Amino acid sequence: MPENAKPLVYFVRHGQTDWNAEGRFQGQNEVDLNSTGRKQADRNGKLLHELIGSPDDFDFVASPMRRTVETMQRIRAAMDLDPDAFRTDDRLVEVHFGDWQGHRLADLKRLAPDVFQKRRLDKWNTVPPGLGAESYQMLLSRMKPWFDELNRQTVCVAHGGTLRAVFRLAGGLDESEAAHLAIPQDQVLRFSEGVLEWL
Repeated sequence: MPENAKPLVYFVRHGQTDWNAEGRFQGQNEVDLNSTGRKQADRNGKLLHELIGSPDDFDFVASPMRRTVETMQRIRAAMDLDPDAFRTDDRLVEVHFGDWQGHRLADLKRLAPDVFQKRRLDKWNTVPPGLGAESYQMLLSRMKPWFDELNRQTVCVAHGGTLRAVFRLAGGLDESEAAHLAIPQDQVLRFSEGVLEWL
């Protein structure tokens, strides 16, 4: 593989949870898939089954959070593979939203009006209040070593924030574009020959 070239990677965001449906910040809180999310994971697994000829050549890796693990298990089951034969990587966990986790966007005006206003102006770099909170830039710095280490074809199940970082690292999007990008849960993101494409 030429230097700086990356292998084929299929990225999948975890399926929907009730908190997604309610518009709540999840971050690193553990929230399980709902019935819609399970169907989304199954659909993405069937698509990957069609796209990937021989899965033996692929690494399968997920964030260790419950919603990503279940998504990967369902994807692999739909591909007629052992649901549990994959690895996890802590660097892929979702961005930590600090005190905002569990709250809706509308709540933030009340919880931290100054930080909320700052986030409206610079969503990518704003760190929410609270212990362990991260900005999207901090998430990017955390997961970039994982991305740099990619050396074989991969199926990766992660989070909305993680895929925003991918669009910064591989898609050339600026901070504002990546911060406001819609990250669907019912599609597969293909990274091939330097190009990102939703399928």
